[in-house]
Amino acid sequence: MGRGDATREIILDEAGRLARRVGLGGLTIGSLARQTGMSKSGLFAHFGSKESLQLQVLDHAIERFTTEVVRPAIKEPRGEPRLRALFDGWLAWDSTEGGCPLVAATFELDDQPGPVREHLVANQRDWLDTIATVVSSGMTEGHFRSETDPRQFAQDLDGVMLAYHVASRLLADPQAAARARRGLDALLAAAA
Repeated sequence: MGRGDATREIILDEAGRLARRVGLGGLTIGSLARQTGMSKSGLFAHFGSKESLQLQVLDHAIERFTTEVVRPAIKEPRGEPRLRALFDGWLAWDSTEGGCPLVAATFELDDQPGPVREHLVANQRDWLDTIATVVSSGMTEGHFRSETDPRQFAQDLDGVMLAYHVASRLLADPQAAARARRGLDALLAAAA
């Protein structure tokens, strides 16, 4: 990684932290300049526009999620172990300071048309496809019944994860993770 790439990574990390506090809509080149102590013109040279900054912060979060959650889970045995690893990784990811920036963006952008929302929609579809693929491989491995609907399972599991996010982040419920794990166990039991 070159010096320019390393600088960009540092800026994107800081932009991600800022976006976790103010949302993608509150993330501007000006607010990032104040946060980093860099000049607006220097940041403009990196990003060009607020929309470009938001898209790159979103891409950065997606890449980190893939690196920290998806790739480690894919190394687990197919089926239920892989599904549990995805779930555990996501819980750990959402438990970091500021929570999951992708979930926050989901709630923030759900009714805001434009390229940033569309990029987030594509990512959410990829995430649901990933879960459905893991469930399908679990059916092949004999972990789940053949009549299990992988798309329904993916939606239901995503619902458990979103409920965990609200219970944990908004309500500060100390039992949120335990309840989410029971939700996963119930889904697995229904599919077994």
